[in-house]
Amino acid sequence: MKQKALVILSGGQDSTTCVWWAIERFGQESVESLTFDYRQLHRHELHAARQVAAHAGIPNVVLPINTFEALGGSALTDPSIEVPRTTESDSLPVTFVPGRNLVFLTFAAAYAWRHDIQHLVTGVAQTDYSGYPDCRRDTIDSLEKTLALGLERHFTIHTPLMNLSKKETVLLAKELGAMDAMALTHTCYNGSVPPCGECAACILRAKGFAEAGIPDPLIA
Repeated sequence: MKQKALVILSGGQDSTTCVWWAIERFGQESVESLTFDYRQLHRHELHAARQVAAHAGIPNVVLPINTFEALGGSALTDPSIEVPRTTESDSLPVTFVPGRNLVFLTFAAAYAWRHDIQHLVTGVAQTDYSGYPDCRRDTIDSLEKTLALGLERHFTIHTPLMNLSKKETVLLAKELGAMDAMALTHTCYNGSVPPCGECAACILRAKGFAEAGIPDPLIA
């Protein structure tokens, strides 16, 4: 039976790279994408995800989750909290949404269970500046086991960017032929179009492209 893959697609640089990684590994006809509307303030990424999926020629489904907005406490869901302008922090930044990736992967597994999909692909990376605990290798490995127990079906969670720097992620995107799609992506935490260039996400993205020596198609 043909193996199928489901990419968690935010519409950002990393998840878009993962779409092309999955297409190369599993074939375009075997890849789908899932996007979560968690009432994020940078809502343009939902539009970006649809555009990226259309450009890749794969299906895109959007699932609504408003619990993170109700919980509050994150700059990504609460307009009263300012998005940081630095990528350096001694503690978890205010852009951390507790449990977000755990919830996303659990819902993705439930969707995959219903649609007979065996592989989940996510763009989490433990080398990212933030150090989000739900992006770490041991967290993903543990969740993979938990999902198998809870759903009585084994899913492989692929994290192709786990140990890559932003520079290396840019180079991988170029290698996979995903650079044109980067012009459709959205990374800015302030939700600005064009990107603000000042928030932590914009700074990190700009640094990766600069170190790779490749112009960012989004702003080129």
